[in-house]
Amino acid sequence: SGKSTLANAIAGNPAYTTDSGTIIFNNSDITNENTTTRALMGIFLGSQHVPEIPGLTILSFLKHSCIAHTHFQLGQDLSMGQFLEKLESARAQLNIPQQWLNRSVNVGFSGGERKKIMLLQLIMTQPKFAILDEPDSGADNQTQQLIADTIKSMPDTTFLFISHQQSFTDLVSPTHTITLSDGQIMIQ
Repeated sequence: SGKSTLANAIAGNPAYTTDSGTIIFNNSDITNENTTTRALMGIFLGSQHVPEIPGLTILSFLKHSCIAHTHFQLGQDLSMGQFLEKLESARAQLNIPQQWLNRSVNVGFSGGERKKIMLLQLIMTQPKFAILDEPDSGADNQTQQLIADTIKSMPDTTFLFISHQQSFTDLVSPTHTITLSDGQIMIQ
């Protein structure tokens, strides 16, 4: 009934157009903002199918992303020392091997490993609003628990996650459950 479409529209995916209505984020109309601006403003989309980016290392991807977020949100530069300290803390929290950082983004990673890389980006950028489209898809029980624990460890981020698994929803213990049916939003 349009859950992924809604997530992509909020994140500003250019493949989706908003024909009517507005998207308000932090009291600003972002309906016509591009994906990059929305991301820098603090909107994060963890896709159901995380793409591969051959030739771009995870380290480089995270470094440039964190530098852009810090500059946009705080008007400050992020030193390499600050970045590496933050990266080491996040990497340890997620139990990600150091050697993964020199690999191309998602190339040769399993579904669960891709989810860990998504979580690493999430922790590194500290978005205000994170949409996770079926984060439990392709993830084993241990990775699902790690996703739930990461969500719970970020109290300054509002999460909207899409899931078809009640067992994963129970792990997260959301404050609200929203059902999207026939294009209508119902909050329970």
